[in-house]
Amino acid sequence: MSLTDTPLAGGPSLLQERRIHTAIPGPRSQELLDRKAAAVAAGVGHTVPIEAVAAGGGVVVDADGNSLIDLGAGIAVTTVGNAHPAVVAAVQEQVARFTHTCFMISPYESYVAVAEALNRLTPGDHAKKSALFNSGAEAVENAVKIARKHTGRTAVVAFDHAYHGRTNLTMALTAKAMPYKSGFGPFAGEVYRAPLSYPFRDGLSGAEAAAKAISLMEKQIGADNVAAVIIEPIQGEGGFIVPADGFLPALVDWCRANGVVFIADEVQTGFARTGAMFASELFGIVPDLITTAKGIAGGMPLAAVTGRADIMDASHTGGLGGTYGGNPVACAAALASIDAFENDGLLERAREIGGILRARLESLQANDPRIGDVRGHGAMIAAEFVDPQTNAPDGVLTAAVAKACIAEGVIVLTCGTYGNVIRFLPPLAIGDDLLNEGLDVVAAALAAQ
Repeated sequence: MSLTDTPLAGGPSLLQERRIHTAIPGPRSQELLDRKAAAVAAGVGHTVPIEAVAAGGGVVVDADGNSLIDLGAGIAVTTVGNAHPAVVAAVQEQVARFTHTCFMISPYESYVAVAEALNRLTPGDHAKKSALFNSGAEAVENAVKIARKHTGRTAVVAFDHAYHGRTNLTMALTAKAMPYKSGFGPFAGEVYRAPLSYPFRDGLSGAEAAAKAISLMEKQIGADNVAAVIIEPIQGEGGFIVPADGFLPALVDWCRANGVVFIADEVQTGFARTGAMFASELFGIVPDLITTAKGIAGGMPLAAVTGRADIMDASHTGGLGGTYGGNPVACAAALASIDAFENDGLLERAREIGGILRARLESLQANDPRIGDVRGHGAMIAAEFVDPQTNAPDGVLTAAVAKACIAEGVIVLTCGTYGNVIRFLPPLAIGDDLLNEGLDVVAAALAAQ
């Protein structure tokens, strides 16, 4: 069954229910998976063995008529909801006008409007400028380029458990070897790693963890050699690790004192995901540069670097750009998405979802010592699974719970350096009843292990 074969339209008009007609994968989904195995490179994996034909609200519908509760939002991309009506309308209108000119050849207004919105919305009241790209990894690469050009230095510091992408430079910044780095080297040079604040595992205060990281940077790299420090305010793929209070402000202060560019990678945390427009706001920090993507455009490919105007202007003309960067269709989607974030109560909705997630998971934790930690903000909450006797990460349990949830029609994603974290990233369009039903399935899957 293709999308044109099904009577179901996408978007919020979809019936909001979990519905399982067949085993997952069903026969039609299996047909597609067989074709995928024959036609698509083996390195391109998948988490949920279905053929998606429609999505919206809090569900994804497959070719066999199964309707799965979506607690992943395409890895925090469809934050406003899949096929949001305003995004669909904006995309349709723009496609009818033109699909591409290349902004570096023939500029258009929507690129400038997205840059203006980002300059206005990102933390800090200083003068800012933006540049648009295609993916989070591309934004990170360009943020590093800009920082190096601005400072005239080369060293870049990333952190334990970091994930910044799969390109050569961003693989060097990313901490986890499998599946992101193994066999793909050599990697870009002048990339260093510092210890992260991980309260559940290191027991350090924010000030103590920051002192440890700063000491390493000063002794092993040298402050005068560091162009940039890059960090996710809340780690994404690394396990939704929330640093202890004071950790990030101390890093920012050190960067300011030493002429180092502080880059906040908000690719996963940005755009209302944490209950603030950007997670940096939760920690009281103002980045020099901020990278965004994922939730920026309601599912269309777009990314950005936004930052202090003097830093952003360091590059020579032609040094930044790309054929598709700031594509007009993606920009139209971004403007509609940003309007929804600002005017549809989505910040409040993210906090409401966070309250439900945290309450349910903490209730499970109180009765099951295998849940070692529940953490996160807004609609970005995680549960870390451990051996209750040793506190060692339990990736086997985590994988089993996730697999059982998917079999019962609930899409959940795992993460963490040790593969022992389930992350919850529902679209903000999900209803409370559906969210709670999804969590009921998670609870039952855990109880059955």
